[in-house]
Amino acid sequence: MVDIAMIEAARARIDGRARRTPPLSSPFLDEIAGRRLFVKAECLQHTGSFKFRGGWSAVSALEPSVRARGVIAFSSGNHAQGVALAAQMHGIPAVIIMPSDAPKLKIANTRALGAEVVLYDRVEEDRDEIGARLSTQRGLTLIKPFDEPQVIAGQGTTGLEIAEQAAEEGIDTATVLVPCGGGGLTSGIALALEARAPGFKVHPCEPRDFEDTTRSLASGKIERNAALQGSICDAIITPQPGNITFPILKRLCGPGLVVTDEEALDAMELAFKRLKIVVEPGGAVALAAALFHGKEIDGDTVIVVTSGGNVDTDVFEAALRRH
Repeated sequence: MVDIAMIEAARARIDGRARRTPPLSSPFLDEIAGRRLFVKAECLQHTGSFKFRGGWSAVSALEPSVRARGVIAFSSGNHAQGVALAAQMHGIPAVIIMPSDAPKLKIANTRALGAEVVLYDRVEEDRDEIGARLSTQRGLTLIKPFDEPQVIAGQGTTGLEIAEQAAEEGIDTATVLVPCGGGGLTSGIALALEARAPGFKVHPCEPRDFEDTTRSLASGKIERNAALQGSICDAIITPQPGNITFPILKRLCGPGLVVTDEEALDAMELAFKRLKIVVEPGGAVALAAALFHGKEIDGDTVIVVTSGGNVDTDVFEAALRRH
């Protein structure tokens, strides 16, 4: 359902709207990782995460008459902000369904972008049911956070940039580590790199006890998380891989990597001290894998995506105080 042509078309629509985020490096991080390390800083993207790419791709792909009625999305915060900004830029209404325990910063930012926020209990309530009901009642188009072809295509533009920036550095083989929730970013990047940098191998990265994608890849079938809360990596906690994303991940990705919350916090601290960027816990898991799980990684060059930087102040301060 998603291919390189769709990703290229998404890039044509997003050109001049999304930032071409930089690949950052530090000799200090190279030493810790034991290899050359590049960090694709999607935490510097509009709204503080890669999700703007998918949000713009999906909203801009709608027929004008459909788009004018508005859109609805569910998200713990980053997809919410991406869709809210895309809707605002198109001058259309947006309703965003968010878990009540989402970081306050993400809820506030989503409202500040003009969206109507509907809060729900992620343990007791079903966001899919809420989204379907509201979209039917109000005539809104539902834009899913990861299991949506145009969203995957938009996230895949990150992979196109990785391929181009790696080529500029003379890199033709690399391990690419990506924070993974439902798999939209990971599958989009994997599809883009399959076409534009076939010497690269993508691995999803997840927090411990919420590694549904890692377990799914190991078993060959979709596995579900037993719990939906209990990690600071809220941005990438999803019930299970998507029905669209998982076949892509299964075909193109290597084994998943799993990190602890503490390792994610340590990666946040190192990203701030050595790269001068702010990364949220879920957005730091790939960097944590590169820095602290080097024995599970092949190759001399690793490219990691820091997927988001929307972190509450108290959590960020806790990361900086750890050492």
